Amino acid sequence: MAALLASLLVQAVVAAPAPAPAATVPATAETAPVASADDAADDPAIWRNPRDPARSLVVATDKQAGIHVYNLKGRRVSYTPAPRLNNVDLRSVKGSVVVAASDRADAARAHVSLFRLDTDAGRLAPLGRLPVGPGEAYGMCLWTRARDGALFGFLVMKDGRIDQVAIDFAGTSPTVRLVRSMKLGTQSEGCVADDRTGQFYVAEEDVGLWRFDADPAAPVTGKAVATVDGVRLVADAEGLALAPKGRRGGYLVVSSQGDNAYTLYRLPDMAYAGRFRIDGGAIDGTSETDGIDLMLGDFGPDYREGLFVAQDGDNAPDTQNFKYASWAAIRRALKLR
Repeated sequence: MAALLASLLVQAVVAAPAPAPAATVPATAETAPVASADDAADDPAIWRNPRDPARSLVVATDKQAGIHVYNLKGRRVSYTPAPRLNNVDLRSVKGSVVVAASDRADAARAHVSLFRLDTDAGRLAPLGRLPVGPGEAYGMCLWTRARDGALFGFLVMKDGRIDQVAIDFAGTSPTVRLVRSMKLGTQSEGCVADDRTGQFYVAEEDVGLWRFDADPAAPVTGKAVATVDGVRLVADAEGLALAPKGRRGGYLVVSSQGDNAYTLYRLPDMAYAGRFRIDGGAIDGTSETDGIDLMLGDFGPDYREGLFVAQDGDNAPDTQNFKYASWAAIRRALKLR
């Protein structure tokens, strides 16, 4: 019996697929480590300064303690205490930059925490902590509807439920109203919405990627568009980010957390486009990445085509932090057009 079990184990190991090769891209900069130890740094969001791209900012969460704002050199510009913020996203609303974060301070009842980003001082002003519904808030991303500029948030619960909320700033204080709920079968977190096409993407960590129509009047059933197969995408599938090109094209980038890589799919057909790792430079690489963000455009001399930011789950001997990489370097390494 022992010999049979040993043989089956060997067969299982041999049969396990190996992850596909990944190109190597160096980190260009890294942020100051977060203050909290263990699993703390989680998710970044990028704001590009249109007047002076080199003065752009990165907002990122320490899910044990609060939310940071960093400059493009990785220096911490400000810190706002706010326990148990997980994922973060931002949008421009009527001339202001609004930051929204999933709030897990109450594990039984999900909230959204809203802030206004002072882009000159690099500081966050709290706008409110608003209840959404039952469940533990986990993932968070925003969508601006193209036809009327309405702002919506997608709050991904740890059990796979997704609550879509309308976020309204018309009154004296912001309001959040539940407009639709969707459900995936198991633990989910990372998400991103495409403001151009009205498509919403979410990662079910051990299963794969799903796409929904982002409009609240659309069906609540999603379409599976990529699978966690252990080759191109290795569980856990975590952070999602977009590299838009034209009206519908570009790439969807996914954190393939299980093998410390990032997988790209071509839009809109979701064809596999390659994989890369952040490693090999003067700055240490990334591993076990949770959240990512990517924004194309000129960010100054180090990021002429765009900026990619990834959480680093193992920044030993320091606590976790975030690494920056050049989109031009990623594009060249993967021979993307």
